[in-house]
Amino acid sequence: MQNITFPKPLEKGSKIAIISPAGSVEIPQLDKTLELIKSKGYEPVLGENLYTKYQNGYSYAGTEKQRINDINWALNDANISAIWASRGGYGCQHLIQHLDLTEFKKNPKWYIGYSDNTVIQSYLLKKGFASIHGQTVKTSSFGVTDESYELIFDILVGKKLNYKIESNPNNRVGEASGMLVGGNLALIYALLGTNYSFDFTDRILFIEDIGENFYALDRMIMSLELAGVFKKIKGLIIGGMTNMGSENDNKEYVESFDSFTYQLIADRVSKYDFPTVFGFPNGHIFDNRPLIIGSNVTMKVGNDVKITF
Repeated sequence: MQNITFPKPLEKGSKIAIISPAGSVEIPQLDKTLELIKSKGYEPVLGENLYTKYQNGYSYAGTEKQRINDINWALNDANISAIWASRGGYGCQHLIQHLDLTEFKKNPKWYIGYSDNTVIQSYLLKKGFASIHGQTVKTSSFGVTDESYELIFDILVGKKLNYKIESNPNNRVGEASGMLVGGNLALIYALLGTNYSFDFTDRILFIEDIGENFYALDRMIMSLELAGVFKKIKGLIIGGMTNMGSENDNKEYVESFDSFTYQLIADRVSKYDFPTVFGFPNGHIFDNRPLIIGSNVTMKVGNDVKITF
């Protein structure tokens, strides 16, 4: 059994590092949440390259060296009590071979983010540290609920998470307990076969994604199948599957829980008997409630769904 370290609760006045480990951001995109952080009594401390832009086939928040420097500063500065990613996008894979946890191990701190930040969270869990898979400082184009942020602040002060949601027709009833792993499906898929992949044995797996063609989604699920992931896990939670579609789809709307995607996943895992939850409110969606990667959870799936940490 892996021992997982959970960071200590934050106190008023604690400093939260704001960094951009992947895609670039504009100043106005962060202002609202930075003010929210201040209103909660914390001090946001901006990474040196938070607003840097570096074009290299994608708009990164700085060169790889700049982004590595920022995240290692945030991880190891004794004055920093938590780290909050400005956004995801792409680029976290560039960093994980260069992460330094020397001082972090003496003073563990929460890392908050989702999407591409799944890579960092997988790395931290391999080293024995929990993290928060929740809304970034930048909100999505379709916004985010106030509760999505409030629940993150609850975790930061040591409160427990308990969720009760409505049942979904694709759910498979049952009960399971285990450590929660996962995040963005594309990044879970990208880490398979590497030294940075999650350990799936006896775990509860969470997945979410956005903007994938149906065949690409199926390829990722098939990779999990071929890697034996579904033989190892004790339960599966599926969150937002937003704006999924075929090659010819040009969706002009936001569909958070794509029904065809859900059916595709349900069909792929139908031969297994672990409980399965569809429609959990986490992902690239308006109601993006946080999960704690590395926490032991119990999922009870019946007429409704209860997930307790």
